[in-house]
Amino acid sequence: MEPAYRVALVAFPGIRAFDVSVITEVWGTDRTDRTDRGAPAFDLRRVAADTTTPIPMRGGLALLPDRALTWLAKADLVVVPGLDDHLTPAPALVLDALRRAHARGTTIAALCGGAFTLAQAGLLDGRRAITHWNLIDRLRAHHPQVNVVPDALFIEDHNIWTAAGTAAGIDLCLHLVRRAHGAEAAATIARSMVTAPFRTGTQAQFIEHPTPHADRDADALAAVREHALRHLHEPLTVGDLAAHAGMSPRSFARHFTAATGTTPLRWLLDQRLAAAQKLLERTDLPMPEVARRAGFGSEVTMRQHFASRLATSPRVYRAAFSTGSTTGGSSPIAR
Repeated sequence: MEPAYRVALVAFPGIRAFDVSVITEVWGTDRTDRTDRGAPAFDLRRVAADTTTPIPMRGGLALLPDRALTWLAKADLVVVPGLDDHLTPAPALVLDALRRAHARGTTIAALCGGAFTLAQAGLLDGRRAITHWNLIDRLRAHHPQVNVVPDALFIEDHNIWTAAGTAAGIDLCLHLVRRAHGAEAAATIARSMVTAPFRTGTQAQFIEHPTPHADRDADALAAVREHALRHLHEPLTVGDLAAHAGMSPRSFARHFTAATGTTPLRWLLDQRLAAAQKLLERTDLPMPEVARRAGFGSEVTMRQHFASRLATSPRVYRAAFSTGSTTGGSSPIAR
């Protein structure tokens, strides 16, 4: 049996209760015995400079640490919650521990205003980072050495991940599960949390909805996305999707981007990649058939997109994340 994947939640006074809850829900719940394929075993620890005193959080909550900062040396992943006051100084011992973890090559992730903590540690100097859209100017002002990206859900630079506000923290956590354990594990956790299993980091975090257009178009756009998911194996184009929505291609693309924060083509590619990942994990179908069912048309095209978006190949991905061999059903995606 493989050892549990070790995750360190870095705790100190001022951290957000919501982010602590997200981290705990993703990595602190045992789903290994679920009938819906389960999830890997995780070992989540609440790490702090002082393990003897509960850490107060807003709303009358408190977090009791269970490991000292030295446990970061054992962690596979270090996660820093956001802050209630984004200028809260982290304890010097915490900043030093984060620097040492990064020097060891440990993956570090910060949710929302947790980027301010990483910036205090100097880990974001000269690197790309994101935070909540309402905090971008503040992060730039207080940490001008950080290359603050204005419009993304989450990004990575030198094995340091940062995320935008609230829901984007969930997206990043699920992405980190997907990256380490595969799409099926992330989907299992997303199902139990009743949240979307796949939103890419390049999606815009702040979307203006110009009412009443958003209300008028919402049903049409939801229907066309559902139609696309049912027909991923077909050579869909933006024109096809626009026709299904009853719009011109230009109008459809504009409304789609306004509603989702991404373009129709990028969204379609993301869904095809997710479908291919599931097929590679769940089935022993040959590569050309996986490519056909996911809508790539050819194995070469699928391999190119895996390389550019996932930095791996379909064969390497299958070897790493395959959960069992079945021939799959007749549907485009074995759901």
